[in-house]
Amino acid sequence: MESELDVWVHPELRAAASAEDWSALLKAWRKVTRSSQTALGAVVGLAQSDISAIENRRREVTSVEVRQRIIEGLGVPAELLGGVQLEMPLPSLVLPGVVADPEAARLRRVISSGMRLDAPSLAAMERLLAEHRRAEDTLGSRVMDSVVATQFEAVAALYDQARGPLADRLVKIMAEYAQFLAWMAQDQDNAPVALAWFDRSYDWALESGYGDMAATTMSMKAHLAWSQGNGRRCVRLGAAAASTAGASEATRAMAVQMIGRGHALEGDGDEAYRRLEEAQLIIADAADAPPWLYFYGESWFAAQRGMADLHLKDWGSAIAHLTQGLIGFAPEFRRDRAWYGSCLARAYAGAGEAQAALTTALGVIDDASEIGRPHAWGELHRVGGLLLRQGAHEGRALVDVLAGLD
Repeated sequence: MESELDVWVHPELRAAASAEDWSALLKAWRKVTRSSQTALGAVVGLAQSDISAIENRRREVTSVEVRQRIIEGLGVPAELLGGVQLEMPLPSLVLPGVVADPEAARLRRVISSGMRLDAPSLAAMERLLAEHRRAEDTLGSRVMDSVVATQFEAVAALYDQARGPLADRLVKIMAEYAQFLAWMAQDQDNAPVALAWFDRSYDWALESGYGDMAATTMSMKAHLAWSQGNGRRCVRLGAAAASTAGASEATRAMAVQMIGRGHALEGDGDEAYRRLEEAQLIIADAADAPPWLYFYGESWFAAQRGMADLHLKDWGSAIAHLTQGLIGFAPEFRRDRAWYGSCLARAYAGAGEAQAALTTALGVIDDASEIGRPHAWGELHRVGGLLLRQGAHEGRALVDVLAGLD
């Protein structure tokens, strides 16, 4: 590898840095230094899949944190950036083509200009959070985590301005942010951070009389217990969530289905299906779903039933329910499609349908690599291992493709 001084003499690198064309910059850096995507990722603190996505313009560098990692990791000379200063207090809130600017613009005015905190400003914060929830479905938690953390810090800084009903409403919004940050930490398999944010969310929910969020937080703790293989804790936390005062019917349905998934994990099929059917009946009549449960519906419940089938090794039923669920997921639900698609691949593998398992796995492997790590990615590795143990040549094919993206 050439020395850092020699590297920045190259006109191609200098031009890319001056234009802040991150795709061209990463490609040029690797060309000049003869580095692999994995080696470059280690230098700037990004996964190989992230480097690939940026280079191929499947991912834009919108996060201040990622931008700074690239600048510092590669030692980009300050003069090439033209002394660029980030003037927006919240530069990473707007994601071109995904999250619109107007709500972020109002929030910036409240923070930077001393504009009085009022009900329309709080409504703008709520709408911005809703947009970021949907963006995370498409972009994944690794991209969105720093964006939402920046947003949360700005909102929490307004607490001293709030009085009376505005204060209660602001604390409710803070509870929603904390719940979302907890979910993203959980999605990245960072249980300690997730639990810390869940606790904050629960406290703020109680402080503001927000029963729906308190129940949601408890239900998501049940989900965390389920993901760690603790069915008994999942059942108990789900029951606590379902009985929380002030929980809407939709939130209660979410809690009841978590109870069902906990029973499935424990091998109790009868109780698992009874609870899942109960949850589906509740949600069918619910008309008061909170905004963070926008994904609820028949497709989602079919997928949950498929998850229970997987635990109970009812492969045929798992294939049917997971397929039904996936059909109803919109294309922008990339993370969920990656996860449930990888679970469907495992169901096919469990049923001994090796070719169907491989085809399904390859159909979601890009999304699993880009936004489905570690959960969907780990599930695909389990599918490969299961196929290998069965002596299926499709297992070697899948493992080789996964290795190329690891």
